[in-house]
Amino acid sequence: MTESIIHDKWFWFTILSVIVIIVLPLIIVLFLIQLPDELKLVSMIALIVIWGVVSGYKDWVIARRKET
Repeated sequence: MTESIIHDKWFWFTILSVIVIIVLPLIIVLFLIQLPDELKLVSMIALIVIWGVVSGYKDWVIARRKET
């Protein structure tokens, strides 16, 4: 098997995943900055609430995994 790493699908999957992880939050922040003040406030509160829900779910999954 003399397949080079450039032809490996997991290499490109990893590269694209890293790019998405870096670029997507930047796009979201730039979008939030462009909103009017009222929508900016609502979107930031929604973002914080969603972040808290996801964090709580992650902690719940980890606790469930430790039980079994």
